[in-house]
Amino acid sequence: MRIEYKLAELGLLLPEQLRLPPGVFLPFPWVRVHGNRAYVSGHGPLNPDGTLAGPFGKIDVDVTPEQGYVSAKLTALAVLSSLQRELGDLDRVTAWLRVFGMVAASPGFDTAPAVVNGFSDLVLQLWGPYAGSHARSAVGVAELPFGIPVEIEAEVAIAG
Repeated sequence: MRIEYKLAELGLLLPEQLRLPPGVFLPFPWVRVHGNRAYVSGHGPLNPDGTLAGPFGKIDVDVTPEQGYVSAKLTALAVLSSLQRELGDLDRVTAWLRVFGMVAASPGFDTAPAVVNGFSDLVLQLWGPYAGSHARSAVGVAELPFGIPVEIEAEVAIAG
């Protein structure tokens, strides 16, 4: 429970599972475990109660890059919450392998990597520079589901 202890020390809470809007069904798991890997579906920023966290819209139009960074951090907490539900203990994550971040961006916004740093910085703070280090892409996209400014997926190595 080392990671959960670090989260508590930082005053961070893992949110409840995403509350989907009425009529929305997603036919896939949030986390798919196969062998010693866990593949994490795209997550967005959540409030503690599992509702989508604002602000909503595109970075550099409706949402500042600084607010986007916070959204990416909230997305990291949502991913950790899903991993904890699936694995039972975040200490089973032995290495972060890959992170793919999508940022709803206005035309010409070219600093999506700085926004996705909100996710990566928290992972590195919790797991350290060896286990937390990961390959990463961060791209700007025209739209994301439900108007969220950030969506992030990941792949991690896990212990049995």
